[in-house]
Amino acid sequence: MSLYEFERERREQQGLELICGVDEAGRGPLAGPVYAAAVILPGDAEIEGLNDSKKLTEKKREALFDEITARAVAYQICAVDEKTIDEINILQATLLAMRRCVLGLAVRPQAVYIDGNQMPDLGGLKAECVVGGDASSASIAAASILAKVSRDRYMARMAEQYPQYQFERHKGYGTKLHYQMLEQYGMSPIHRRSFLKKWEARR
Repeated sequence: MSLYEFERERREQQGLELICGVDEAGRGPLAGPVYAAAVILPGDAEIEGLNDSKKLTEKKREALFDEITARAVAYQICAVDEKTIDEINILQATLLAMRRCVLGLAVRPQAVYIDGNQMPDLGGLKAECVVGGDASSASIAAASILAKVSRDRYMARMAEQYPQYQFERHKGYGTKLHYQMLEQYGMSPIHRRSFLKKWEARR
């Protein structure tokens, strides 16, 4: 099934026009916010090369980001910072970012499809979780690209602010290089303390 058949079937079977896809980026990293995006694409939109953000090069994601934001009926990108992640945990922070995105859309969607198996509180909007949605739904794939590119851009800015951690190379994920930088410099203000308790205990 192509990415576009998911929406096409729902438009035909349920008479839907305004379908919103939602995805997140940055649940796993040791530093920085978690991002989410919500996207409503036009019914006739077919964006060449659209795919799950994880299957695309950085250059392709950047190009698609511009096309998606230009062609979307509406979109919203939200972040929840590392301090809130530490306070309420990463799952709740992710759901909060998703909720803010959907409820912040300039256009109210008729149906919301969320990547994964966890549902945020969307205030009564019709919504459904779609496991593997970023590989099966065009609107969720579009949301995955907006969230991923937005977070990567943020981490590139943080790399300028905290150059010793080399965030531009690992984007905050727990790579060998990142742990080496942590051993050398300790935690920065944007590290997630709750993710580094075991590491800190071993020091």
